[in-house]
Amino acid sequence: MSLFANRPQVSNPVNYVTPGLNKTILLVGLGNVGPEYDSTRHNIGFACIDAFVDKNSDMGSWMVKKDLKCHVAMGQMGEARVIAVKPTTFMNLSGEAVQLVSNFYKAHPNYTFVVHDELDIDFGHIRLRRGGSAAGHNGIKSITDTIGEAYGRIRIGIGPKHPEQIDSADFVLQKFSKDELSHMPELLRETNAILSELVFGAELLPETRNFLL
Repeated sequence: MSLFANRPQVSNPVNYVTPGLNKTILLVGLGNVGPEYDSTRHNIGFACIDAFVDKNSDMGSWMVKKDLKCHVAMGQMGEARVIAVKPTTFMNLSGEAVQLVSNFYKAHPNYTFVVHDELDIDFGHIRLRRGGSAAGHNGIKSITDTIGEAYGRIRIGIGPKHPEQIDSADFVLQKFSKDELSHMPELLRETNAILSELVFGAELLPETRNFLL
């Protein structure tokens, strides 16, 4: 989808602004709050954003923002003000937090990037794109419903399902396997590189990366 495609009509739309040199970049990790969801496949977005904040000394500590329905960490990286976000709304209502944060910090959707799990992509692969179908991911559907689909997506592969007959909702809420967890450092390192590239001005282009090579 073109970077300057017409924005779809949505309810309570974000206030659109023209980004300047000192742009605000919104990095959103998706997941469910609560210790019972730690290390589950559906929470890989949280894990990636946590790792980004931990590895970048320019980012501040996480703050609870009840009025914005999320946890926020902020920092200045190069010419960009970076806002890292973890919604506390639970996955299916992620758009509520993203809309609130976008309006409060005047973040342009073209500079909003969402990290989330993707069942249709095999573990070991990360795909980048802007817009596109939610593919059954309720967190992505919620965000698109509130701010449109101009935002960028960092899609972390968690497939294929095993056993094949397991319900998808049950599979994504399971913990990563022992073998998958052994590759978590590579996954987090690759997503940190991707997010850093975007923060420092790289264009988001359709791309697939394999961190198991």
